[in-house]
Amino acid sequence: MTTSRPLSTATNQIELSIGGMTCASCAARIEKKLNRLDGVQASVNYATEKATVSYDAPVTPDDLIATVEKTGYRATLPAPANTPATSDEPADELRSLRTRLWVCVGLTVPVIALAMVPSWQFTYWQWLSLVLAAPVVVYGGLPFHRAALVNLRHGAATMDTLVSVGTLAAFGWSVWALFLGTAGTPGMTHPFSFDIGRTDGAGNIYLEAAAGVTAFILAGRYFEARSKRTAGAALRALLELGAKDVSVLRDGVETRIPVEQLAVGDRFVVRPGEKIATDGKVDEGSSAVDASLVTGESVPVEVGVGDAVVGGCVNAGGRLVVTATRVGADTQLAQMARLVERAQSGKAAAQRLADRISGIFVPIVLLLAAGTLGWWLGSGAGPTPAFTAAVAVLIIACPCALGLATPTALLVGTGRGAQLGVLIKGPETLESTKRVDTVVLDKTGTVTTGRMTLLEVTPGAGEQRDEVLRRAAALESGSEHPVARAVVAGAVEVGELPPVTGFVNVAGLGVTGTVDGREVLLGRPRLLRERGLVVPDDLARAATDAEAAGRTAVLVGWEGRARAVLAVADQVKPTSPEAVRRLRALGLTPVLLTGDNATVAAAVAAEVGVDEVIAEVLPAEKVDVVARLQAEGRVVAMVGDGVNDAAALAQADLGLAMGTGTDAAIEASDLTLVRDDLLAAVDAIRLARRTLGTIKGNLFWAFAYNVAALPLAAAGLLNPMIAGAAMAFSSVFVVANSLRLRRFRAVS
Repeated sequence: MTTSRPLSTATNQIELSIGGMTCASCAARIEKKLNRLDGVQASVNYATEKATVSYDAPVTPDDLIATVEKTGYRATLPAPANTPATSDEPADELRSLRTRLWVCVGLTVPVIALAMVPSWQFTYWQWLSLVLAAPVVVYGGLPFHRAALVNLRHGAATMDTLVSVGTLAAFGWSVWALFLGTAGTPGMTHPFSFDIGRTDGAGNIYLEAAAGVTAFILAGRYFEARSKRTAGAALRALLELGAKDVSVLRDGVETRIPVEQLAVGDRFVVRPGEKIATDGKVDEGSSAVDASLVTGESVPVEVGVGDAVVGGCVNAGGRLVVTATRVGADTQLAQMARLVERAQSGKAAAQRLADRISGIFVPIVLLLAAGTLGWWLGSGAGPTPAFTAAVAVLIIACPCALGLATPTALLVGTGRGAQLGVLIKGPETLESTKRVDTVVLDKTGTVTTGRMTLLEVTPGAGEQRDEVLRRAAALESGSEHPVARAVVAGAVEVGELPPVTGFVNVAGLGVTGTVDGREVLLGRPRLLRERGLVVPDDLARAATDAEAAGRTAVLVGWEGRARAVLAVADQVKPTSPEAVRRLRALGLTPVLLTGDNATVAAAVAAEVGVDEVIAEVLPAEKVDVVARLQAEGRVVAMVGDGVNDAAALAQADLGLAMGTGTDAAIEASDLTLVRDDLLAAVDAIRLARRTLGTIKGNLFWAFAYNVAALPLAAAGLLNPMIAGAAMAFSSVFVVANSLRLRRFRAVS
């Protein structure tokens, strides 16, 4: 199994909320500073604005926060587990950014219009442009200037440095030309050009470039912030899914309390239409439960006394009384949220490379801008084109798109997965899904229901099916054996079962007892023959045929002979054959792995369409099977749900655990399938591959943009204002491309 960056090797782990980051190079700087502390391993995510930090003593959270603040940014500890999350602060920040943007757009449009249309340049147009552009550069660009100043004090440079230096240089040149040069002369005009063409330097103004760049970058940052907020909506919805309060039964009286006060063992009431407050077991009542918000499963599930229910699901039918089994951070909903959040804070290998590039990119761009200025001056082109080309290099080179490429795709992909009942543990998992060519399917509980089901009753000559089944079920009602429970469950339609006396369990063979005054035997043919009962040839053949089909056959008889054959089996889930077909369509070779005998395994494999079967495998041998397949050169995915699958899930290159399985299996896996449906494995692999493809597309665009744009800017083929628009567009494009993952649809 692919491992993530070893953030868990230190004694303590914490997640810090980081404020003040404006680009990927900011995240790279913070990460670098934190990792310089002894015993600290940190990963800073620009898109989620969080730092995941592992640390050893004597380092403390206060030391971590102080380090971040010394770097020029803000850091806060996470809120306590029971503190309700609020989104007011991000909303206020977005509103402030929107206000600043609209003010700047309103002032910038006439400045650009006057610069681009010479016929509109009236006698004193340049002075009006100065009046309109000054608030844009000063007020609109204040966040960039402030951040650049903070970075300067810490001896660093980020995207804000590029924007601030570029816009202030363009604005400063314009002010000098207006007051000390010839640009302020009444009636002065000059044409607009998409490249750096201008007239004499003393008569040139770049107010449209200073204002336009500021407005375009503000627009890019606003849409980027809004898109990032949209991208994280699925996780916020997951965190807010639980009930806020609950009616607890205490001494027979209902008391309404906040859900945070609920404790394990408390009994609470869930009325129709209410959310189930926490994970628990039904004590009273029966109902249909809508689990779509948690599992993505659209069909309500019938629950009754003894059934487990998950917090966050909606009671769609009758009144339920539930005993809480897990509360707070231990609930399935909380575990889902943690898995999603952990995945969103991770980084793919390609993103780590992008982050390293972002960290050194800004100083390189500053040197490149200085080199561009020197080259143009040295070539004799004059100060105007030299200055314009250098400003264009500064403006267009922002590495924001690089920093957003992976995090935004992970935000959307993992959030969409959570909505569909697929939990992705991290970006490393995505990289594994692309290489997998073999999928090992554990049979019991994965391909099959994991519960024995009565499939067929074959009565002997002259016997009534319902009468035989009624007596067999009455006898089995005294046993807890899986076959007994299947027979009792299959006899629901025959009515009330008669009482049983003298019940005896014959170890390994069956059971006996008195029903309706007759001694009834149920079990293997050997039990009936040892007790002197005759087994007719037709029933003997029926039992042999059932076992050849992979079923467990038991005989029931009384008064000297066998009366019927009951065929019981672990039934294949209805969606398993379709899931296997779709796994093949994804280029995967399915392998059925089971501890059952070869006959049963072959029957199940034939039913679902699997050609390769590995049967009669002990739990401890499952990991050896996976290792053997890997030794053959295969890249193996494993789907399982039990404790005995945990080691195999960990050994596999990609582990997928059914969410209805054990905590050990879920912890060992890379992908958790909340739905108890093999089609969820198909959805998981499809979504993981789609997310990985989006990440690679984003990174390609971000790299290609910078590789192509910088030479154009240095060659004087881009006006600074056009460069600013292109830079803003690159970030918005990457985020918008990631948002397309929200349209991913499940096959089930």
